[in-house]
Amino acid sequence: MSATTHTPRTAGANSPLRSTAAVRALLEGPAITPADLSMVLLVTEDDQASRPMPTVTVAGIPAVVRDCARLGIRSVKIFAESTQRDDTGSVSLAPDSLMARAVHAAKDAEPDIAVMTETCLCSYTTGGLCYLTGPGGRPDLSATIEVTARQAVAHAEAGADIIGPASMVLGTTRGARDALDQAGYDARSVMPHVIYHSTLYDGFRLTMGATPNAGADRAFQINPGNGDQFLDSALRLVTDGADMLLLEPALFTADMLRDLKARTLVPLFPFSVSGEYTTLAPVDPATGNRDIRTLTELCTTLRRAGAAATVTYGAVEIARRLNS
Repeated sequence: MSATTHTPRTAGANSPLRSTAAVRALLEGPAITPADLSMVLLVTEDDQASRPMPTVTVAGIPAVVRDCARLGIRSVKIFAESTQRDDTGSVSLAPDSLMARAVHAAKDAEPDIAVMTETCLCSYTTGGLCYLTGPGGRPDLSATIEVTARQAVAHAEAGADIIGPASMVLGTTRGARDALDQAGYDARSVMPHVIYHSTLYDGFRLTMGATPNAGADRAFQINPGNGDQFLDSALRLVTDGADMLLLEPALFTADMLRDLKARTLVPLFPFSVSGEYTTLAPVDPATGNRDIRTLTELCTTLRRAGAAATVTYGAVEIARRLNS
């Protein structure tokens, strides 16, 4: 029996998939919603309009998180700078640190908003590194694990819901999980960062004073050409106690998001970082507003690929557009 040859219909007005606006709308699929977004807050002691990225002070946090809740955004990711630094990052453990005050402000204003934090050392050490160092400047892994575990507890005490080990030092996720459990915060989640090295972080680093004194630090971040290492690192973090994973930068980890979705059940949160915001949401010179259409398309793509939500500096702007 000879094979049947299928002759496709000629594309155009007679295509059953494109014949009417109603059919096209039927097949569009679910639209992105504000619940698919998480807002980034870069918290500074004082207003600094000259910084590369938008910042907010503790006094301004309640208005932002109330706006998030009103628009349908369910979470915020807080980063806090420090004007005081030392060789051990001890200032990050103070109960009145900027991070602690920021978390309190967010939770007091909107208790139902999930507050995410990061435990790292780049904003607290004199050298601006994500880890502590020992003799010869080599990474001191045990000291790094210990201090970031204490950071996790400090953040939980302030009210954080999700703590994010961000240095990619092996052991910090397990250290945070164990410390939280021992301190009675077993209900708090741990979401470590899985990071490709990228120039897309430069705006954040300059804004928050998180650039290492010696220049770009790649000691624990993954080369963007190595997908196997990224996947292996992510799955090791799940084994170490991660409840969810933050993948960054979002634009360059979309393939990893899809691959991880097939390999683990933990929620996955791509982080659309500072360089993506400034590039994909440029300021319109005529209005002074950002054009967030392309950034919205990225967030839509990431949700389609399996994102629980996309962490983005443009969450409020996108949500306003979706609600308009």
